[in-house]
Amino acid sequence: MEGFLKELSGSAPTPGGGGASALMGALSAALGSMVGNLTVNRKKYAFCQADMERLLGQLEEALWEIYGYIEKDAKAFAPLAAAYRIPKEDPDRERILEEALWEAAVVPLELTQKIYDLIPALEELEEKGNVMAMSDVAVAAAACRAAMEGAVMNVYINAGMMKDRAKAQQTVIRARELVEKGSRRCQSLYERIEKRCLKEVEE
Repeated sequence: MEGFLKELSGSAPTPGGGGASALMGALSAALGSMVGNLTVNRKKYAFCQADMERLLGQLEEALWEIYGYIEKDAKAFAPLAAAYRIPKEDPDRERILEEALWEAAVVPLELTQKIYDLIPALEELEEKGNVMAMSDVAVAAAACRAAMEGAVMNVYINAGMMKDRAKAQQTVIRARELVEKGSRRCQSLYERIEKRCLKEVEE
């Protein structure tokens, strides 16, 4: 983690916002796993033992898959950086640049989808998970939302520079739909837990 933060704060273009978004998404999944582990095998939550075991499997897989996008994001940027260095008089420059922009837009779109797919698990943890760990579910929801809203920016910026406007617009529309719906769900989840926590204080 310390090494990643040093790289992130340096002058190199990667890791950047995409890698940071992947890390936030992985942190969301990790927090979800923690809540699951604080719930499973407890007598009070025996009614949802099978559900917790299922969720733990899903979250473990998602955690490392999303974490892998730190490297995938950096790899997607490398061809784009190389394409911009191609002399403008090169007849292949526009084609190569277009392909690189597309790949640099597709990878964060995939990441956005992977992060969005965490939301049902977090919602189920709110419903069935250990009540003592509900604040952690709220943090996971906040991280999930931030991760999506961060990842999608690389979709927007790269698709925005593509020559194929129809393809670019279709990609952006799909990305926006994911983020808008996902952000609402994460915010709603956060606010429900916030309300529960504040109620305990006020009573």
